[in-house]
Amino acid sequence: MELPTLLVVLSLVFFVAALYSSVGHGGASGYLAVLSFFAVAPSVMSSTALVLNILVAGVALVAYHRAGHLSFRFAWPFIVLSIPAAFVGGWLHVSDQIYHVILAAVLLVAAYRLAMAVTPGENPTESKNPSLVTALSLGGGIGLLSGIVGVGGGIFLSPVVILMRWAETKKTSALSALFIVVNSAAGLGGRFLKGGFEIGEFLPLVFVAFLGGLIGSHYGANRLSGFILRRLLAVVLLIAAVKLILTTL
Repeated sequence: MELPTLLVVLSLVFFVAALYSSVGHGGASGYLAVLSFFAVAPSVMSSTALVLNILVAGVALVAYHRAGHLSFRFAWPFIVLSIPAAFVGGWLHVSDQIYHVILAAVLLVAAYRLAMAVTPGENPTESKNPSLVTALSLGGGIGLLSGIVGVGGGIFLSPVVILMRWAETKKTSALSALFIVVNSAAGLGGRFLKGGFEIGEFLPLVFVAFLGGLIGSHYGANRLSGFILRRLLAVVLLIAAVKLILTTL
């Protein structure tokens, strides 16, 4: 990749990392959208996104834990089956065409999730926890999909938790950060097992993602996040999804 193109990618990754980490997410769907614009191979896209996911979501996890928003008692039922499921998803072999179709669907969901993000006045109050069977099933299903595509799954888990009023926003963000870290690591493990781990020239993205994660998680855990920026990113994800669909047809 030429230097001017790499600088553009670095800038976009920094923006994605800062924005996603502000709500406890790793940003994999955003990284995948960025890389898809530059026709990066699916194996490189998914591996790179998962590595950055672990880094950025890990930074967010520490910030939310320090702020007192993380509850392991609440989180473990969602996680216990998601880890092996994400590993299996990362190990599975899917064609490039199928991968692009699934990724386009994931980006569309992510775009909707960002565009419809709750405002401070709409923050749901905490209610009762989900049943053990519900949490286990939800975590396992999201984990499998996450492993296949190369995302952490927080973009799917957090809206369900908010919609069902299982937790308030900060607690949900902390849960998402933990969910993303463990599932991204499991997904990478599955890819490594099948010999599909590739990142190569995208190692410089690690530094800018870490910096963006530090900034975004600090503001997300302690201050309000930017809703206008989320909607701008939603447009980017939508464009990337449409591009993938048109390329696949």
